Amino acid sequence: MDVERIVQIIERKPNLSTALGMEFISTPEDDTCMARMKVDERNRQPFGFLSGGASLALAENVAGVGSSALCPNSACVGIEVSGSHVQAVSEGDTVTAYARLQHKGSTLHVWHVEIRNTAGELISTVRVTNYIIKNRK
Repeated sequence: MDVERIVQIIERKPNLSTALGMEFISTPEDDTCMARMKVDERNRQPFGFLSGGASLALAENVAGVGSSALCPNSACVGIEVSGSHVQAVSEGDTVTAYARLQHKGSTLHVWHVEIRNTAGELISTVRVTNYIIKNRK
């Protein structure tokens, strides 16, 4: 999935994605997209681990980028995010979110997102549902 058009929109002005240090990555498959985020002072807990909220934000944002890439001229907004965190990630590591589209309806998209550390170990699994508002820019 080519996400370059969406990345250009994201980079126009400050937002949560840029504040937390998310980097969105195109993939060869039409139903997947990816994002990376270094664990640092922007997204860690006071204890030095990746915040669970930052993990959920990463998942919701990568799914939003995917839905936006699939639906030009639509506003794609998250309406449900549910995740399980299974392992901690220390500051200095980088996590990668891999999102796969599970359902592509005309008004709802459902994504399954896996977040892994640099060793490839599973950190979180997240389900994201996006609502598609057509004819918006």
